[in-house]
Parts: sequence; C-alpha cells; structure tokens
Amino acid sequence: MATLGPSRATAPNGISCSPKSDTRALGANFLPEKRPNLPAAGTVVLLMTRTTNARIAGFTFLFYIATGVCIIVLSGQATGADGTAAKLAGIAQHAPQVRLTVVLGLLSIMYALILGVTLYSLTREQDPELALLALSCRIGEGVLGAIPTLATVALLWLSTAGAGAPVRDAGATNTLADFLFKVQGWNTMIGATFFAVGSALFSYLLLRGRIIPVPLAWLGVAASLLLVVGLPLQLAGLLGGPITSLMWLPMALFEVPLGLWLLIRGVAEPAPE
Repeated sequence: MATLGPSRATAPNGISCSPKSDTRALGANFLPEKRPNLPAAGTVVLLMTRTTNARIAGFTFLFYIATGVCIIVLSGQATGADGTAAKLAGIAQHAPQVRLTVVLGLLSIMYALILGVTLYSLTREQDPELALLALSCRIGEGVLGAIPTLATVALLWLSTAGAGAPVRDAGATNTLADFLFKVQGWNTMIGATFFAVGSALFSYLLLRGRIIPVPLAWLGVAASLLLVVGLPLQLAGLLGGPITSLMWLPMALFEVPLGLWLLIRGVAEPAPE
C-alpha cells in the first residue's frame, strides 16, 4: 500500500529534494546581495548642511569684522573734526567715502541675518527655544542696523545740498545734524546690546554641545556677558572713557578665531544630552 506524503523530485545529480526546498533554493538565487552598511541619505545631507552652515558662518564672521573696521575708518575720516558744522563739512569733502559706508552698512545688516540663520541651524539641536531667541536677537541687531545707515544718508544730504536747494537756516541744520549724529551713537549701542545677548546665547549652546573647542566657547560666553552688562551702562551714561572701547577686545579675540575655526575646521557633532 502506497504511503501518502509530499512528493519528491530527483535532481540531475541524483539528490532528491522536496518542492519547498526547491522553492527556497530558487528564491535564494534571486535575493539581493548584501551591501556594506552605509549612512542614510538624510544623514549625509544633514552632515553636508552642518558643514556648509559652518563654512558660511565662518566666512561671514570674518567679513562682518572687516566691514565694521572699514566703516569705522571711513567714518572717522569724514567726521573726525570737532563740532557739528565741521563734521558736516568733512562729510561733504569725503562724500564718496561716506557713500561707501552706506553700502557697507547694508552689507553689515545682511551679515547679521546670515549669522543668525547659520548659527541657529548649528545649535537648535541643543535647545530650540534658546536658539530661536538668539536668532531673534541677531535679527533685531540687523533691523536696528538700518537706522544708522539711514542717518548717514540724511547727513550726506544735509551736507551736500546744491545751490538749487532751498535756503536752510544754519542753526536748524546744525541742530538736526547733531541729533542725527546722536541717533547713530545711541542706536549703535542698542543694536550692539541685541548682538551681545544673541552672542551669549549662541556661545552657550556651542559650549553645551561641545560644537567648538570648549575654551573658545567659554571665551565667547564671557566676552558676550561683558558686553551685555557694559553696553546698557554706556547707553545710560554710567560708563564712559577708554573702557567702552576696551570691553570689545575679548569679543574680537573670540570672533576672529571662531570665524577661522568654522571656515577651516567646521563643527563637531553635538554632544549627546
């Protein structure tokens, strides 16, 4: 009596096998080959984005500093004299340089915004809320930077009005010019305060994530906090003299190496929380 069971087939080499084993053997021939473990596409894009943002931030840091120095030098040539009338005469005499400072001022606004966006991208993984607050401060810095540039345009207009312009009272012109000069100084300190707060927050996040060398990040925190305290005191008239210039020295010692580091070395992966 025949025994019922799974049918078996005999291969050409004489080895019998069941249909299931045949199916598995045939299927194995069509399985994709194992490939070495590669990072996911999203991870590669993320790394490229962090590297690109770091390079852009480093470039912008250095050009922001260079642009600021150029504005100070050119403005000093035009307005280095004592007295409002003499300063207006100097602006008229150095009109091309003053127009160049207007262009450089607009570039500085863009630099502030670019730094805010790139640094936010590098630090948002540490604390999204603090990174957003720091970005907002850098945006405020950029927006406020438009006011001194506008005041420069107004001073240039006051000092270079041609003979066809309506006759203006000299006293009123000097009063208006003196006010515009003061607005430039006041607004610069207010914008710098926004800059200092944003810099302190970004430096803290860079330190927290060990994204840049720890000593450099600590220097950034200390330099930023020094300005956060000193600038409001200067604006209120409680701080003056050479110290108002010297308190910017630690920030320069921080931002120049930071710009070079970001441009050349990039950033490290954020440390796990």
